[in-house]
Amino acid sequence: MSTIERLLEVHDLRTYFDTKHGIVQSVDGVSFGIDKGGCLGVVGESGSGKSVTALSIMRLIQTPPGRFASGTIRFCGEDLLAKPERAMRKIRGKDISMIFQEPMTSLNPVFTIGNQITEAIRLHNDVTLAQARQRAIEVLDLVGIADSGRLIDQYPHHLSGGMRQRVMIAMALSCSPKLLIADEPTTALDVTIQAQILDLLRKLRSEVDAAIMLVTHDLGVIAEVVDEVLVMYAGKVVEHARVQTLFDAPQHPYTVGLIDSIPKIDETRYRLKTIEGTVPNPTDFPPGCRFSTRCPHARDICRGEEPPLLKVGEHHLAACWKNTDFRPVRQPEAWGAANVS
Repeated sequence: MSTIERLLEVHDLRTYFDTKHGIVQSVDGVSFGIDKGGCLGVVGESGSGKSVTALSIMRLIQTPPGRFASGTIRFCGEDLLAKPERAMRKIRGKDISMIFQEPMTSLNPVFTIGNQITEAIRLHNDVTLAQARQRAIEVLDLVGIADSGRLIDQYPHHLSGGMRQRVMIAMALSCSPKLLIADEPTTALDVTIQAQILDLLRKLRSEVDAAIMLVTHDLGVIAEVVDEVLVMYAGKVVEHARVQTLFDAPQHPYTVGLIDSIPKIDETRYRLKTIEGTVPNPTDFPPGCRFSTRCPHARDICRGEEPPLLKVGEHHLAACWKNTDFRPVRQPEAWGAANVS
Protein backbone atom coordinates (compact mmCIF):
# COMPACT_ATOMS: atom_id res chain seq x y z
CA MET A 1 0.00 0.00 0.00
CA SER A 2 1.43 3.35 -1.01
CA THR A 3 2.34 6.03 1.50
CA ILE A 4 -0.09 8.38 -0.29
CA GLU A 5 -2.92 6.51 1.46
CA ARG A 6 -1.16 6.75 4.81
CA LEU A 7 -2.92 9.11 7.18
CA LEU A 8 -0.36 9.02 9.98
CA GLU A 9 3.26 7.93 9.79
CA VAL A 10 5.50 7.98 12.86
CA HIS A 11 9.19 7.28 12.29
CA ASP A 12 11.89 6.81 14.94
CA LEU A 13 10.04 8.93 17.49
CA ARG A 14 12.02 9.64 20.68
CA THR A 15 10.28 11.60 23.42
CA TYR A 16 12.48 12.21 26.46
CA PHE A 17 12.01 14.02 29.77
CA ASP A 18 14.87 15.75 31.56
CA THR A 19 14.59 15.18 35.32
CA LYS A 20 16.88 15.63 38.30
CA HIS A 21 17.36 11.85 38.34
CA GLY A 22 18.39 11.68 34.68
CA ILE A 23 16.85 11.44 31.22
CA VAL A 24 13.57 9.49 31.11
CA GLN A 25 13.34 7.74 27.73
CA SER A 26 9.54 7.42 27.64
CA VAL A 27 9.36 6.78 23.89
CA ASP A 28 12.55 5.51 22.31
CA GLY A 29 12.67 4.87 18.57
CA VAL A 30 9.00 4.06 17.88
CA SER A 31 7.79 3.70 14.27
CA PHE A 32 4.32 2.84 12.94
CA GLY A 33 1.65 4.02 10.52
CA ILE A 34 -2.12 4.23 10.25
CA ASP A 35 -4.00 4.42 6.97
CA LYS A 36 -7.32 6.15 6.38
CA GLY A 37 -10.05 4.20 8.14
CA GLY A 38 -7.52 1.96 9.93
CA CYS A 39 -7.64 0.97 13.58
CA LEU A 40 -4.42 0.44 15.54
CA GLY A 41 -4.23 -0.79 19.11
CA VAL A 42 -1.28 0.17 21.32
CA VAL A 43 -0.92 -2.12 24.33
CA GLY A 44 1.47 -2.51 27.24
CA GLU A 45 1.85 -2.12 31.00
CA SER A 46 1.78 1.22 32.78
CA GLY A 47 5.06 2.98 32.03
CA SER A 48 5.53 1.37 28.62
CA GLY A 49 5.18 4.68 26.74
CA LYS A 50 1.68 4.25 25.28
CA SER A 51 0.13 7.49 26.49
CA VAL A 52 3.29 9.53 25.86
CA THR A 53 3.22 8.29 22.25
CA ALA A 54 -0.38 9.49 21.92
CA LEU A 55 0.37 12.84 23.55
CA SER A 56 3.41 13.24 21.28
CA ILE A 57 1.19 12.92 18.20
CA MET A 58 -1.05 15.65 19.63
CA ARG A 59 2.05 17.74 20.50
CA LEU A 60 0.83 17.98 24.10
CA ILE A 61 4.18 17.21 25.70
CA GLN A 62 5.10 20.02 28.09
CA THR A 63 8.48 21.52 27.18
CA PRO A 64 10.43 21.55 29.44
CA PRO A 65 10.82 18.97 30.91
CA GLY A 66 9.73 17.02 27.81
CA ARG A 67 11.40 17.21 24.42
CA PHE A 68 11.42 15.45 21.07
CA ALA A 69 14.94 14.10 20.77
CA SER A 70 14.44 12.85 17.19
CA GLY A 71 11.95 11.45 14.73
CA THR A 72 9.07 12.62 12.56
CA ILE A 73 5.29 12.50 12.90
CA ARG A 74 3.72 12.92 9.47
CA PHE A 75 -0.01 13.57 9.31
CA CYS A 76 -1.50 13.86 5.82
CA GLY A 77 2.09 14.17 4.59
CA GLU A 78 3.07 17.07 6.87
CA ASP A 79 5.50 16.78 9.78
CA LEU A 80 3.68 17.80 12.96
CA LEU A 81 6.94 18.21 14.88
CA ALA A 82 7.99 20.96 12.48
CA LYS A 83 4.78 22.97 12.85
CA PRO A 84 4.54 26.04 15.10
CA GLU A 85 2.17 25.86 18.07
CA ARG A 86 -0.34 28.17 16.37
CA ALA A 87 -0.70 25.71 13.47
CA MET A 88 -1.05 22.77 15.87
CA ARG A 89 -3.96 24.48 17.65
CA LYS A 90 -5.84 24.42 14.35
CA ILE A 91 -5.19 20.70 13.94
CA ARG A 92 -6.04 19.59 17.50
CA GLY A 93 -9.74 18.96 17.91
CA LYS A 94 -10.43 19.36 14.19
CA ASP A 95 -8.23 16.94 12.23
CA ILE A 96 -6.92 14.95 15.22
CA SER A 97 -9.03 14.51 18.35
CA MET A 98 -8.25 12.71 21.58
CA ILE A 99 -10.39 10.99 24.19
CA PHE A 100 -8.51 11.31 27.47
CA GLN A 101 -8.35 8.74 30.27
CA GLU A 102 -10.40 10.46 32.95
CA PRO A 103 -13.59 12.23 31.80
CA MET A 104 -14.22 13.77 35.21
CA THR A 105 -10.85 15.53 35.17
CA SER A 106 -10.94 16.33 31.44
CA LEU A 107 -14.39 17.96 31.52
CA ASN A 108 -14.61 21.39 33.15
CA PRO A 109 -16.93 21.07 36.19
CA VAL A 110 -18.15 24.69 36.06
CA PHE A 111 -19.37 24.65 32.45
CA THR A 112 -22.29 22.72 30.99
CA ILE A 113 -21.79 19.89 28.52
CA GLY A 114 -23.20 22.12 25.78
CA ASN A 115 -20.79 24.98 26.58
CA GLN A 116 -17.80 22.66 26.26
CA ILE A 117 -18.84 20.98 23.03
CA THR A 118 -19.98 24.18 21.28
CA GLU A 119 -16.73 25.92 22.23
CA ALA A 120 -14.74 23.34 20.25
CA ILE A 121 -17.14 23.55 17.30
CA ARG A 122 -17.04 27.35 17.10
CA LEU A 123 -13.25 27.40 17.50
CA HIS A 124 -12.74 25.37 14.33
CA ASN A 125 -15.81 26.28 12.25
CA ASP A 126 -17.41 29.52 11.10
CA VAL A 127 -20.85 28.88 12.62
CA THR A 128 -23.30 30.70 14.86
CA LEU A 129 -23.95 29.69 18.47
CA ALA A 130 -27.31 28.20 17.43
CA GLN A 131 -25.67 26.14 14.68
CA ALA A 132 -22.96 24.96 17.06
CA ARG A 133 -25.58 23.92 19.62
CA GLN A 134 -27.46 21.96 16.98
CA ARG A 135 -24.25 20.20 15.95
CA ALA A 136 -23.56 19.39 19.61
CA ILE A 137 -26.99 17.79 19.94
CA GLU A 138 -26.35 15.78 16.76
CA VAL A 139 -23.06 14.31 18.03
CA LEU A 140 -24.62 13.52 21.42
CA ASP A 141 -27.31 11.61 19.53
CA LEU A 142 -24.59 9.91 17.48
CA VAL A 143 -22.90 8.51 20.59
CA GLY A 144 -26.16 7.09 21.89
CA ILE A 145 -27.18 9.66 24.51
CA ALA A 146 -30.93 9.78 24.94
CA ASP A 147 -32.72 13.09 25.47
CA SER A 148 -29.66 15.01 24.30
CA GLY A 149 -31.64 18.26 24.09
CA ARG A 150 -32.00 18.21 27.87
CA LEU A 151 -28.61 16.71 28.75
CA ILE A 152 -26.73 19.37 26.81
CA ASP A 153 -27.52 21.86 29.59
CA GLN A 154 -26.34 19.52 32.39
CA TYR A 155 -23.02 19.72 34.23
CA PRO A 156 -20.48 16.84 34.22
CA HIS A 157 -21.20 15.87 37.85
CA HIS A 158 -24.84 15.23 36.93
CA LEU A 159 -23.79 12.33 34.68
CA SER A 160 -22.67 8.76 35.30
CA GLY A 161 -19.15 7.60 34.34
CA GLY A 162 -20.39 5.96 31.15
CA MET A 163 -22.35 9.06 30.13
CA ARG A 164 -19.33 11.30 30.76
CA GLN A 165 -17.22 9.02 28.56
CA ARG A 166 -19.83 9.28 25.80
CA VAL A 167 -19.73 13.07 26.14
CA MET A 168 -15.94 12.98 25.74
CA ILE A 169 -16.34 10.91 22.58
CA ALA A 170 -19.01 13.29 21.29
CA MET A 171 -16.71 16.25 21.92
CA ALA A 172 -13.88 14.50 20.06
CA LEU A 173 -16.17 13.82 17.09
CA SER A 174 -17.80 17.25 16.99
CA CYS A 175 -15.51 18.57 14.23
CA SER A 176 -15.38 15.30 12.22
CA PRO A 177 -11.69 14.45 12.78
CA LYS A 178 -9.66 12.28 10.43
CA LEU A 179 -7.91 10.56 13.36
CA LEU A 180 -9.39 9.73 16.75
CA ILE A 181 -6.97 8.84 19.56
CA ALA A 182 -8.62 7.02 22.46
CA ASP A 183 -6.43 6.79 25.57
CA GLU A 184 -7.80 4.08 27.90
CA PRO A 185 -11.45 4.91 27.02
CA THR A 186 -12.86 2.08 29.19
CA THR A 187 -10.72 2.53 32.32
CA ALA A 188 -12.70 2.64 35.61
CA LEU A 189 -15.96 1.68 33.87
CA ASP A 190 -17.90 -1.44 34.79
CA VAL A 191 -17.99 -4.28 32.27
CA THR A 192 -21.47 -3.44 30.96
CA ILE A 193 -20.52 0.17 30.20
CA GLN A 194 -17.19 -0.99 28.77
CA ALA A 195 -19.05 -3.18 26.28
CA GLN A 196 -21.29 -0.26 25.31
CA ILE A 197 -18.31 2.05 24.73
CA LEU A 198 -16.54 -0.59 22.60
CA ASP A 199 -19.70 -1.13 20.55
CA LEU A 200 -19.86 2.63 20.11
CA LEU A 201 -16.27 2.85 18.84
CA ARG A 202 -16.94 0.09 16.30
CA LYS A 203 -20.11 1.83 15.17
CA LEU A 204 -18.42 5.21 14.87
CA ARG A 205 -15.57 3.78 12.85
CA SER A 206 -17.99 2.47 10.22
CA GLU A 207 -20.26 5.53 10.24
CA VAL A 208 -17.82 8.47 10.33
CA ASP A 209 -14.87 6.73 8.62
CA ALA A 210 -12.33 8.08 11.10
CA ALA A 211 -9.08 6.23 11.73
CA ILE A 212 -8.67 5.16 15.36
CA MET A 213 -5.61 4.76 17.57
CA LEU A 214 -6.70 2.88 20.70
CA VAL A 215 -4.31 3.02 23.66
CA THR A 216 -4.99 0.47 26.40
CA HIS A 217 -3.49 -2.08 28.77
CA ASP A 218 -6.49 -4.37 28.26
CA LEU A 219 -5.95 -7.10 25.67
CA GLY A 220 -9.66 -7.93 25.82
CA VAL A 221 -10.43 -4.45 24.48
CA ILE A 222 -7.75 -4.88 21.81
CA ALA A 223 -9.23 -8.20 20.65
CA GLU A 224 -12.68 -6.69 20.14
CA VAL A 225 -11.95 -3.46 18.31
CA VAL A 226 -8.64 -3.13 16.43
CA ASP A 227 -7.16 -4.56 13.23
CA GLU A 228 -3.49 -4.39 14.16
CA VAL A 229 -1.61 -4.28 17.44
CA LEU A 230 1.55 -2.49 18.55
CA VAL A 231 2.97 -3.99 21.75
CA MET A 232 5.19 -1.59 23.69
CA TYR A 233 7.57 -2.26 26.55
CA ALA A 234 9.85 0.29 28.27
CA GLY A 235 9.44 2.83 25.46
CA LYS A 236 10.13 0.33 22.66
CA VAL A 237 7.97 -1.53 20.14
CA VAL A 238 8.54 -5.22 20.86
CA GLU A 239 5.89 -6.71 18.56
CA HIS A 240 3.62 -5.56 15.74
CA ALA A 241 1.05 -7.82 14.09
CA ARG A 242 -2.51 -8.30 12.97
CA VAL A 243 -4.72 -8.81 15.98
CA GLN A 244 -5.63 -12.42 15.16
CA THR A 245 -2.01 -13.31 14.46
CA LEU A 246 -0.92 -11.77 17.73
CA PHE A 247 -3.31 -13.88 19.78
CA ASP A 248 -2.77 -17.07 17.76
CA ALA A 249 1.03 -16.93 17.54
CA PRO A 250 2.69 -14.28 19.76
CA GLN A 251 6.44 -14.16 19.11
CA HIS A 252 7.83 -11.95 21.87
CA PRO A 253 8.05 -13.35 25.44
CA TYR A 254 6.49 -10.15 26.78
CA THR A 255 3.45 -10.55 24.53
CA VAL A 256 3.19 -14.19 25.58
CA GLY A 257 3.26 -13.07 29.21
CA LEU A 258 0.52 -10.48 28.65
CA ILE A 259 -1.75 -13.02 26.98
CA ASP A 260 -1.06 -15.68 29.62
CA SER A 261 -1.96 -13.21 32.38
CA ILE A 262 -5.53 -12.87 31.08
CA PRO A 263 -7.83 -14.65 33.60
CA LYS A 264 -9.24 -17.87 32.16
CA ILE A 265 -12.17 -20.01 33.21
CA ASP A 266 -10.43 -23.22 34.19
CA GLU A 267 -11.58 -25.17 37.21
CA THR A 268 -8.24 -27.00 37.41
CA ARG A 269 -6.23 -23.82 37.93
CA TYR A 270 -6.97 -21.05 40.39
CA ARG A 271 -3.77 -19.02 40.38
CA LEU A 272 -3.38 -16.10 38.00
CA LYS A 273 -0.23 -16.14 35.89
CA THR A 274 1.88 -13.01 36.13
CA ILE A 275 4.98 -11.54 34.52
CA GLU A 276 7.68 -11.62 37.18
CA GLY A 277 9.38 -8.37 38.11
CA THR A 278 8.56 -4.79 37.14
CA VAL A 279 9.20 -2.39 34.28
CA PRO A 280 12.81 -1.12 34.65
CA ASN A 281 13.69 2.38 35.76
CA PRO A 282 13.29 4.60 32.65
CA THR A 283 16.40 6.58 33.58
CA ASP A 284 18.52 3.43 33.80
CA PHE A 285 17.40 0.77 31.35
CA PRO A 286 19.40 -2.49 31.37
CA PRO A 287 21.81 -3.09 28.46
CA GLY A 288 20.60 -5.24 25.59
CA CYS A 289 16.93 -6.21 25.49
CA ARG A 290 14.99 -4.17 28.03
CA PHE A 291 12.81 -7.18 28.85
CA SER A 292 15.82 -9.41 29.60
CA THR A 293 15.60 -8.84 33.36
CA ARG A 294 12.11 -10.38 33.39
CA CYS A 295 12.33 -12.83 30.49
CA PRO A 296 12.48 -16.56 31.37
CA HIS A 297 14.26 -17.26 28.06
CA ALA A 298 16.96 -14.58 28.27
CA ARG A 299 20.44 -15.53 27.00
CA ASP A 300 23.79 -13.76 27.09
CA ILE A 301 23.12 -11.97 23.80
CA CYS A 302 19.83 -10.65 25.21
CA ARG A 303 21.65 -9.01 28.11
CA GLY A 304 24.32 -7.45 25.93
CA GLU A 305 22.80 -6.50 22.59
CA GLU A 306 19.48 -4.84 21.77
CA PRO A 307 17.46 -6.92 19.27
CA PRO A 308 16.16 -5.20 16.12
CA LEU A 309 12.60 -5.69 14.90
CA LEU A 310 12.65 -8.95 12.95
CA LYS A 311 10.22 -10.16 10.35
CA VAL A 312 8.77 -13.37 11.79
CA GLY A 313 5.90 -13.84 9.35
CA GLU A 314 3.73 -11.99 6.87
CA HIS A 315 3.01 -8.56 8.37
CA HIS A 316 4.43 -9.72 11.72
CA LEU A 317 7.41 -8.11 13.45
CA ALA A 318 9.01 -8.97 16.79
CA ALA A 319 12.14 -7.70 18.59
CA CYS A 320 13.56 -10.90 20.07
CA TRP A 321 16.86 -12.68 19.51
CA LYS A 322 15.11 -16.06 19.30
CA ASN A 323 14.02 -14.97 15.82
CA THR A 324 17.54 -14.39 14.46
CA ASP A 325 16.99 -16.92 11.68
CA PHE A 326 14.59 -14.42 10.12
CA ARG A 327 15.46 -11.36 8.07
CA PRO A 328 15.98 -8.16 10.11
CA VAL A 329 13.72 -5.22 9.25
CA ARG A 330 16.05 -2.22 9.22
CA GLN A 331 13.23 0.21 8.47
CA PRO A 332 10.24 -0.67 10.69
CA GLU A 333 8.12 1.99 9.05
CA ALA A 334 8.17 -0.04 5.82
CA TRP A 335 5.13 -1.84 7.18
CA GLY A 336 2.61 0.63 8.61
CA ALA A 337 0.07 -0.43 11.22
CA ALA A 338 -2.77 -0.41 8.72
CA ASN A 339 -0.69 -1.58 5.75
CA VAL A 340 -1.71 -5.22 5.96
CA SER A 341 -3.58 -5.99 2.77
